[in-house]
Amino acid sequence: MDDKQVRHAQETYRINQIKTASREQLLLITYDIGIQACKMGEEAMRRGNVEETNEALQRAQSVVRELMVTLNVEVGGDVAKQLMNLYDFLYYELVHANVQKDMDRLVTVRTMLQELRQTWQEVADKLHAEEEEPMALPQEAVPGPKAVNMVAAGGRPLLHGGLNVAG
Repeated sequence: MDDKQVRHAQETYRINQIKTASREQLLLITYDIGIQACKMGEEAMRRGNVEETNEALQRAQSVVRELMVTLNVEVGGDVAKQLMNLYDFLYYELVHANVQKDMDRLVTVRTMLQELRQTWQEVADKLHAEEEEPMALPQEAVPGPKAVNMVAAGGRPLLHGGLNVAG
């Protein structure tokens, strides 16, 4: 199988994964795409490939923009606003990492995206466990992208938004 066939198979798999994903899974996939783009940027930067570095970091920037655009700060309140500030910082760091070819900034962004992904994974796991074992959920909003803006309603989170996979 050549590289083009492998990429096509991977793309087909990702599209099917997105079509069948829950909203919580969509958020995790979004983070995965951003983390992978950062890793690809790191590798390209190590090899000195400016074009590949630029493409990977622009993809990571697109992911962070998607997270920013879908964040519901009206529902999420102060915590969502703080998350927006964090996304803004990540975007700024990616731009500067790209312009200056600064590996440290890129690694910082990747690490932060990995930590955010882990946090959202824990939230999704907890919500899944609570669905199986009904418990009273708090009525306040849990901040996050509209794609997974979790607002407790009737013991089940309401999720809004979508995911731009065009990159």
